[in-house]
Amino acid sequence: MGAFREMSLNTIRLTTASAVLAVMSVAVPAKAVTFLDGAYGSKEGCIYAKTGESSGADDFLLLKDDGVTTSVSACEFKGAPTKTATGFTIKAQCDAEGEVGPEDTATLTKSAKGYTVSFPDGTKLGPMPKCR
Repeated sequence: MGAFREMSLNTIRLTTASAVLAVMSVAVPAKAVTFLDGAYGSKEGCIYAKTGESSGADDFLLLKDDGVTTSVSACEFKGAPTKTATGFTIKAQCDAEGEVGPEDTATLTKSAKGYTVSFPDGTKLGPMPKCR
């Protein structure tokens, strides 16, 4: 009976340790890879980047290392970006008005006017100048 009790205590300890690790992995989100030299966006997007307060304006655009957000959609970047001659490509998953789209490749192109984010379906966001 002693061996059974020892095995049961070890099982409980292992189960408890596994549960704690599972909670920790859920509670600590992965940090976005830093590849931009700051935030880029419209006037409203840049105000939000600085203050965390949104005016609800329709011309909201904000590009950061973790994704691109508009007044009606948000695209989360996933994984590491790939450097190109004019910017980056990165996997993105967009949520527009409550509908989650498929994971796709976003192309971030830098010009004198800032970054433009393009998607394979022809959607273009920008150019977005660097926030000051």
